[in-house]
Amino acid sequence: MDWASIAGVVIALAGLLLGHSMDGGKFASLVQPAAFSIVVVGTFGAVLLQNEAATFMRGLRMLRWVFKPPPSRRIKLAREITAWSSQARRDGLLSLEQYMQGTSDKFIQKGLRLVIDGIHPTKLRGILEIELTAYEFSQRQAAKIWESAAGYAPTIGILGAVLGLIHVMENLSDPSRLGSGIAVAFVSTIYGVGLANLFFYPIGNKLKGIVAETVTQYEILTEVFYDIASGDHSRVVEERVASLLSRP
Repeated sequence: MDWASIAGVVIALAGLLLGHSMDGGKFASLVQPAAFSIVVVGTFGAVLLQNEAATFMRGLRMLRWVFKPPPSRRIKLAREITAWSSQARRDGLLSLEQYMQGTSDKFIQKGLRLVIDGIHPTKLRGILEIELTAYEFSQRQAAKIWESAAGYAPTIGILGAVLGLIHVMENLSDPSRLGSGIAVAFVSTIYGVGLANLFFYPIGNKLKGIVAETVTQYEILTEVFYDIASGDHSRVVEERVASLLSRP
């Protein structure tokens, strides 16, 4: 678990609620199902309209990475790269087929297959770079749904406020119903601004960081496959491993 993310959520909510209570406010006054429905459902509806359904669903599934990010693969990849290089130098490129069958990573499978098939190193690099560009674009588009949500939420919160004021104006003759309309109006704005800045923007930025880390590893792997296909000295591959392990 990423305890920093959990702590961040707890601290953000605690600060908001503590500040509210210090002014004499009550937690119940912030619980407005109507405002929540307007802001959350409206925001995700707008985000879905902006994106393809597959991208939207992929972005929702990526949310779990915020609290349980993919485990670091650097050490494992470093060991695998060393094994590939040694095996290729000792028994030839065809011997790498066992490693291709033993991994579930599609990018690694494709890279090893291209090496085994004897594709020219330059063409191999070009193919993998295109594959990596497509992967990066797909993942970044999915992560960006949270940035989009952060952009829409405050505006939809204002829309909820206007709807609440309309409710107030419709019931001016009945003072007992004015309070609920005013509450929806102000709480909608709080939900919109709060969700955008306390959750949606941080989630989007964290997911982009995770995607960037994976892309960097694939970039190094692209060069590793190029080196192996070119028959470069093992020292070159060792330098790739060192660069993989040395990244912060």
